Amino acid sequence: MSECNHDCNNCGVDCGERTQPQDFRERPHPLSKIKKVIGVVSGKGGVGKSLVTSMLAVESNRRGKKTAILDADITGPSIPKAFGLHGTAFGSEVGIYPLETEQGIKVISTNLLLADETEPVIWRGPIIAGMVKQFWTDVIWDDIDVMYVDMPPGTGDVPLTVFQSIPVDGILIVTSPQELVGMIVTKAVKMAEKMNIPVLGIVENMSYFICPDCGKRHTVFGESHVEELAKQYQLPCVCRLPIESGVASLVDQGLAEELNGTTMQEICKWLDESGILNLD
Repeated sequence: MSECNHDCNNCGVDCGERTQPQDFRERPHPLSKIKKVIGVVSGKGGVGKSLVTSMLAVESNRRGKKTAILDADITGPSIPKAFGLHGTAFGSEVGIYPLETEQGIKVISTNLLLADETEPVIWRGPIIAGMVKQFWTDVIWDDIDVMYVDMPPGTGDVPLTVFQSIPVDGILIVTSPQELVGMIVTKAVKMAEKMNIPVLGIVENMSYFICPDCGKRHTVFGESHVEELAKQYQLPCVCRLPIESGVASLVDQGLAEELNGTTMQEICKWLDESGILNLD
C-alpha cells in the first residue's frame, strides 16, 4: 500500500483514515439538464411497479412537466410496451437519443436498444449495472423537469448502482396487501435509509376491488397493512390503488397515456400530497 498523502478528495482508497465520504455519483450527459429524479422501487416482483411508474409519468406530463422514464429494469423491461414504443433508439458520436411517446414522454430502455425486443438479456450483474449508468451518462435527455427511474425488484446490484451513481431525490415504494410483502417493504425502506435516500411514500397496488354490480369494496388480497408500515417508518404519504380491469387492458395495448378512472385519481392525489412536482 502506498503512503497516505492525506488528500481524500483525490484518493479512491477506502481506508480507516478517510475524513471525507466518497462520492460515486456520475454526471449526466453534458446536453442533459434534469431537475428531479424519483426512483420507483419494490421489494419483490409482480406488484405493479412499472405500472405505477407509467401512471406517474403520464400525470406529470399532463400537468405540463417535461417528463422522462429511465427503465433500469434491464432484464425485464416493460415500460416500452406500456407506451406502445417499438424500434431502436438512435445514437451518434454525441450520444444516445431516447424515444418519445405520442404525448412527449422521453423513454430509454433495453428493449429500445435491441434488434429484436423479444431477445432475452442474459448479462451478469456488473454489466447490467454499467448499462444503467450509461442510460444516465450517455443519453441526451435535454431539459427534463422530472425523471422516473423504474428499478428492478429487490435490493441488489441495480438499486445500489442507481442510489450511488444517480442523484436520486427520493424513492416511492410499491407494494401489495399481503403480509409477506410488508416484510419485504421493510427491507427496501432500510436500504434507502442506509443509502441516505428519502422515502417519499408507499403505493399499495391491488389494494381493493369495487364490484361494478353492487358497488361493495372487496379486499381480494387481504386486509391492508400499508398504514401500519407508513406509521412505523414515519412515511409521509400513502396511496392505495384499486384493481381496475380497464387499466391492464390499456397498458397491454400500449395505451398508458389514455389511463383515467379511480386509479389515476389516486395517483393525482398522491402527487398533490407529496409535492414532488413542486420544482421551483
